[in-house]
Amino acid sequence: MIGLYTADEVRAAEAPLLAATPDGTLMHRAAAGLAGLCVRLLGRVYGRRVALLVGTGNNGGDALFAGAALAARGARVTAVLLDPDRAHPAGLAALRRAGGRALPAAEREVERVVGRAELVLDGMLGIGGRGGLRREAVELTWAAADGAGITVAVDVPSGIDASTGAVDGVAFPAMHTVTFGAVKRGLVVGEGRSHAGRVHLVDIGLGPHLPPATAWQLTDPDVAARLEPPSAGDDKYSQGVVGVVAGSATYPGAGVLCTGAALRTRPGLVRYAGSAAEGVRAAWPEAIVTDGAPAEAGRVQAWVIGPGAGTDDAARDALVQVLATDLPVLVDADALTLLAAEPELVRRRAAPTVLTPHDREFERFGEPVGPDRIGAARRLAADLGAVVLLKGDATVVADPGGTAYVNATGTPWLATAGTGDVLSGIAGAVLATQGTTGLDTAVAAAVAAHLHGRAGQLAARRGPLVAGDLIRHLPEAIGRVQGRAGSGLEDSAG
Repeated sequence: MIGLYTADEVRAAEAPLLAATPDGTLMHRAAAGLAGLCVRLLGRVYGRRVALLVGTGNNGGDALFAGAALAARGARVTAVLLDPDRAHPAGLAALRRAGGRALPAAEREVERVVGRAELVLDGMLGIGGRGGLRREAVELTWAAADGAGITVAVDVPSGIDASTGAVDGVAFPAMHTVTFGAVKRGLVVGEGRSHAGRVHLVDIGLGPHLPPATAWQLTDPDVAARLEPPSAGDDKYSQGVVGVVAGSATYPGAGVLCTGAALRTRPGLVRYAGSAAEGVRAAWPEAIVTDGAPAEAGRVQAWVIGPGAGTDDAARDALVQVLATDLPVLVDADALTLLAAEPELVRRRAAPTVLTPHDREFERFGEPVGPDRIGAARRLAADLGAVVLLKGDATVVADPGGTAYVNATGTPWLATAGTGDVLSGIAGAVLATQGTTGLDTAVAAAVAAHLHGRAGQLAARRGPLVAGDLIRHLPEAIGRVQGRAGSGLEDSAG
């Protein structure tokens, strides 16, 4: 797993390392790693045009030293200084010795220099940056965005909050971010994720000084280790039995999608007990379909309830029945609306519960998500005593104790009707194995989000997708996560 850290945690870890090493050691380590990635991105370095956007802090120093290394290899490097009198003096001197040049940001030729650059390094603000970018920084950001060069952020893209991913106005649009010592949370969650591009971690020796992480990102090997394949002694009852209460006369597709996703995630058995029985029976003859209430469905090991199920009295009765069991329950969609009106139904549960709201559903529990998505999910999880899976571009899973997971997979094409129903089915199938695998509930939810995102990436390879495409790609997604095929799919951090 990849640990995710706040800016304060990183600064606290840097302090003893800075005290124990010669002045400039960490900066030179960071700059060397940064320059190395730039060399790989450029391929041929000699003669290539490189622009450095340089602020006043250590972030600007990192950019200057990296630029000096590129200039020493023959690159035509120009540093654009936001405040020439406060640029890092040693870094600036190193750049000039290597043959690079520096221009104040106010010079008229700056826009042309940045626009023509084949690589632009953003060293304007570091992890201590607060508030929006100044006018000069905004203009440089727009020039870089309008140009054709590769954009690389130094540690974090300027304009994003390194701890939350929040953006106040304009932020640098990086294709790649080279981050030092630890992956900052703001690079993988919220608006920060879309500005960071692909995240590359450079080791500067910070590891032993970092506190135990409380936020994580799962990788394919992490997920594969938690997907126990069937053994010769297994049968349909030992591989997880999922109960699904989803769909209605108005939204029969929700039941079909949720049931299909549960089946394709490979449980031993799926029992359907919703109001779209005819459609589910026709689509998935492998499921056992019951026309009655959940209590009449037979033995299950986890429940999924809510997608397209409605909010009438019958839907509420079904929710009460399911929550009264001592089984893991995933609550989604319409059932979340019901639960927001009666949160005590989940607060008094002893068995595992997973809530899967998107932002508008989250707000029904009393407050908007706001800019800190990890913090919001943690607060609701602690309040209700349940795991909260907050859906979004980077889905966040939080447990009542404060541990969080930020999903690294997925695609914007997943923002289409029915994909949440598929996620619920996947998660139900994973939760149903808890009794045999001992899988932590929050980790199970994070595993489901990871698989859902991988299936979405596969389905989107040829363009727009519909929710049913995810179900068809689930077996391939699981196989690739388990290493049975080369995926060609990348995480947002790693």
